[in-house]
Amino acid sequence: MITAFIPVRGGSKSIPLKNIKEIAGKPLVYWTVKAACDCPAIDKVYVATDSELIRDTVCGFKIPKVTVIDRSSETATDTASTESAMIEFAKQHDFDDIVLIQATSPLLTSGDLMEGVRLYQEEDVDSVLSVVEQKRFHWSIDEAGFAHALNYDYTRRPRRQEFNGNFVENGAFYITSKDRLLQAKNRMSGNIKAYVMPQDTYFEIDEPSDWIIVENLLQKRILEERKWKDIKIFLTDCDGCLTDGGMYYTENGDEIKKFNARDGMGFQLLRNKGIRTGIITGEDRALNKARAEKLKVDEIYQGARDKMSVLKEICEKYRIKMSEAAYVGDDRNDIECLKAVGFSACPADAEEEVRKNVNYIAKRKGGEGAVREIIERIIN
Repeated sequence: MITAFIPVRGGSKSIPLKNIKEIAGKPLVYWTVKAACDCPAIDKVYVATDSELIRDTVCGFKIPKVTVIDRSSETATDTASTESAMIEFAKQHDFDDIVLIQATSPLLTSGDLMEGVRLYQEEDVDSVLSVVEQKRFHWSIDEAGFAHALNYDYTRRPRRQEFNGNFVENGAFYITSKDRLLQAKNRMSGNIKAYVMPQDTYFEIDEPSDWIIVENLLQKRILEERKWKDIKIFLTDCDGCLTDGGMYYTENGDEIKKFNARDGMGFQLLRNKGIRTGIITGEDRALNKARAEKLKVDEIYQGARDKMSVLKEICEKYRIKMSEAAYVGDDRNDIECLKAVGFSACPADAEEEVRKNVNYIAKRKGGEGAVREIIERIIN
């Protein structure tokens, strides 16, 4: 059994009672509670607090999956560690694995948690933490006041697109087992993997300035998600989205492609929601047609040199507005369609110019379940 644990206390100094202060129209803790409760991989959600006011607020959410429990005063002081609250909880409740979620990360989504759990369930993984990638040049200053570069050679300053950067904890969530938590007395131990979240989730709400930044980001996301609810048709390119974009040939010269089964299930989920589906591709291959038939898509257009004309034709056929269409693409010939629809997305390895023109960039690459990830964001 996987349990989510959200510790909140009433004694915040920088922002009094910040955990129930309204942000984007809801109490701060609401956003992480909702993300945890919406995640199918999490069985139970517990909010631990020392404040009656916080308890009443969370109970007022009336979300069936969440339970509010007491947190001792010893674990709710300014100097107490989060681990002390986790260990107290672990000694009093039965579960196998724990997902520590911090209420100060309201940009966390159920999709992030689902992907984190999937990563945790991989072989030989003992703990998972959430991070963001930052392409910043880090320096240290010694006792004499001299600066030293930490993560790059300043005599050969790399361009940003060529710089790997570093991964930084964003504090959104941590996953480990109950046994490891009690043994190591730490939220992480053993073999650790990191789940990479979008860069804007770097901000945790600790200071009033953080609040302003995160609220703007949260409001922007809410507006984007409203678009997703209106989607009536889902269209995608094939190569680079449903496949890894590679062209493979056997010794006999036969062309083969690798598709991902998880994407196939995604198309079924769309059908279950009554959302039409289609593939628009510039290639004309029997393999693409066979895959489209397997996916039972409503429309398959091959050899499409003018994808925008095809997009308009499909929308007119079903009397669907452009704002009610979703489109997934990975290359420059998809950009016009991506700009025209209500919701646009691309795989993680799409062309840079494409990534600049979409509402959502998947964390997975083309052919590795990127389309399924995007579908789940839409229907959830």
